[in-house]
Amino acid sequence: MDLTNSHVDDLVEKARQSLPVWQALGFSGRKKILKAWAAQLTNNIDEIAKVISNETGKPVSDATLEATVAIEHLAWAAKHAEKILETQSRPSGLLFANIRSKVERIPFGVVGVIGPWNYPMHTPMGSISYALAAGNCVVFKPSEYTPRIGKLLAEKFNLVAPNSYIFQSLDGAPELGIQLTKANVDKIAFTGSTRTAKKVAAACAERLIPVILECGGKDPVIIAKDANIKLAADEVLWSAMANAGQSCIGAERVYVVRERSEEFISEISKAAAKLKVGEDYGRATMPPQIQVIRSHIEDAVNKGGKFVVGNLTSIGNEIVEPIIMVDVPENSLEVTDETFGPTLVVNTVSSVEEAVKLANATNYGLGAAVYSEKNGEEIASKLNCGMVSINSVFIFAGIPSIPFGGIKDSGYGRIHGPEGLLEFTYAKSLVKPIVRLPLPITSFRRNKFTDKLIGKVLKALHR
Repeated sequence: MDLTNSHVDDLVEKARQSLPVWQALGFSGRKKILKAWAAQLTNNIDEIAKVISNETGKPVSDATLEATVAIEHLAWAAKHAEKILETQSRPSGLLFANIRSKVERIPFGVVGVIGPWNYPMHTPMGSISYALAAGNCVVFKPSEYTPRIGKLLAEKFNLVAPNSYIFQSLDGAPELGIQLTKANVDKIAFTGSTRTAKKVAAACAERLIPVILECGGKDPVIIAKDANIKLAADEVLWSAMANAGQSCIGAERVYVVRERSEEFISEISKAAAKLKVGEDYGRATMPPQIQVIRSHIEDAVNKGGKFVVGNLTSIGNEIVEPIIMVDVPENSLEVTDETFGPTLVVNTVSSVEEAVKLANATNYGLGAAVYSEKNGEEIASKLNCGMVSINSVFIFAGIPSIPFGGIKDSGYGRIHGPEGLLEFTYAKSLVKPIVRLPLPITSFRRNKFTDKLIGKVLKALHR
């Protein structure tokens, strides 16, 4: 363990020593290097996709899409960092009209990024790209299940970077992630389970290190009376089953109004029956997850849930065939806890209002989807979560200009978009008198006349 501590501390110290080099480049210099990195990743996307596919088990096509979206986020952060993080002038108000006020955005310094195994490139790059663009150095700890993608990202970055310590990949056991939180970092960005996130937050709290937590979800889908059922069935099935269901923003619960329930169940069941495991999606990346899936499905069965696609025999040692259940009680683990497998609950409700109530009755609050031709935005506004797709799924994860993150047990803080850039800086206020007033306010020379004048200004402003 001492060796582990020493290794992590050494990487963080090397990153800290590289801060002056990286920050001296300014926004334009960092933009040039990050764009060159994006070009390197683009030129080697086939190699990258194969690494992702081999490590996770997902099809190469899905791995390529993941890499593509990650590169888009990198390019966006590089392009927009200067505009979003530039120093702003702020009004000082009548009382302090002689004061020039400004707000600067200052990079934290060294950022530790702890990534997941389900999207080993896209998810951590949502922190890495934005942290680097903002002027931080980064130490990245990929999942022990997907270490090669971390090495590959660092290798391609170092082909264009001023030195090899601005962005580093830390490969090894899960304990290294905790050690990273205890090292001399200035901020942590973590993606993983809620249980582990609480440990990370507790470790960071010891030194009051700020942290971004992107945790799990139990994302609902609401199917209204006026929904396009064919579209909804097609996209919800993909959301639930793609990447073997190993998506924190994947559909896990569907609430469909009674008038369209039979049609939706029929449509999605027919489509699910055509899926080919090994082609449409792959194996479970993390073997212990198989037992979690099994326990959730068994609990749903024991509490009265019914299969419409698959059954308990669909759960193999590494592969899980599609499973869709109906009439699953709301207190079942398959409804309350993140399953992270190619399973889906479809429950019938009497109204959209009931659907919203059930969708919100969870400890999670990451993403959601709504299918309604006329009332999508209205329904979405009632959902307690960080992101909602209307007549679509997943889209919010791919758009660089909007923030990504959740509430409640799904974590806090935001990556992507302007909010993602702002997350990796802190606000520094600067004030400077442009003229000296004859009547001092911040001085023991302030007299009764000055106090009376301040009182008159106050009344003029607020009466």
